[in-house]
Amino acid sequence: MRAGGILIGHLRASTWVAATWFAATWFTAWPAVGSASDNPATAGVTFERLAQEADLVALAQSRDTDYFYRRDFPVSGSAYLKSLIAYKVDRPIDIIEVFEQGLHANECYFPATTVFEEGRRFLLFLQADPEDEVRYRGLKWGCALEVLVDSSNRYALRYPLAGISIEPALSDLVRPMTFADSNALVSEEDLSPAQRDEWLAGGWIVPRDGRFIFTHGIAVSAIRKLMGEDNMTADRHLTRRPSSDNH
Repeated sequence: MRAGGILIGHLRASTWVAATWFAATWFTAWPAVGSASDNPATAGVTFERLAQEADLVALAQSRDTDYFYRRDFPVSGSAYLKSLIAYKVDRPIDIIEVFEQGLHANECYFPATTVFEEGRRFLLFLQADPEDEVRYRGLKWGCALEVLVDSSNRYALRYPLAGISIEPALSDLVRPMTFADSNALVSEEDLSPAQRDEWLAGGWIVPRDGRFIFTHGIAVSAIRKLMGEDNMTADRHLTRRPSSDNH
């Protein structure tokens, strides 16, 4: 147990609880693509601005979480993700630690992954943690967009986007896709009725084996261009993952 801030004597929650929280927030509660407000933390942002402000931009896969929970919600702790493709880094990195604390707009918590599950993939936009040089935190606009693998083994952002409110709308980059990724499936109980009906009407999901599967995405290669070449790390020695001998 820990004490401090709102975190006083929390018990570790089960993987099921974490997965339920993730589904409820990721699919329904986070801002949709293209929305904006007067609050700079929730207003839309471009991919170029995200890449400019981030200290780390990478495509990564969730491996583990170490969270404390309050009333079934994560309130503090770290997630650990394996870097798959590093776009902007200041050092070679293999495992990325992302720390979060508290409940607030655009909080940066990740789903728990068991040994029997394939970790979800994300396009990350992170800033260095001023309190710990080896870990990162999310930006004020959010920290991650979910990435799926299509039938040609290519990476694509799941569409509709959720997690960061992106502007302008990217409808011209959206393509129909066939996903070969178990994380492209979503259960009906993980969607609100309004979200389910909206996505079905838009053709963004279709029924599949008692669940729904996403049908559209945006190629990550197209997103990389939007981030701007000047915001990427050119030094291949930095973007290359360290070998296991260096751990």
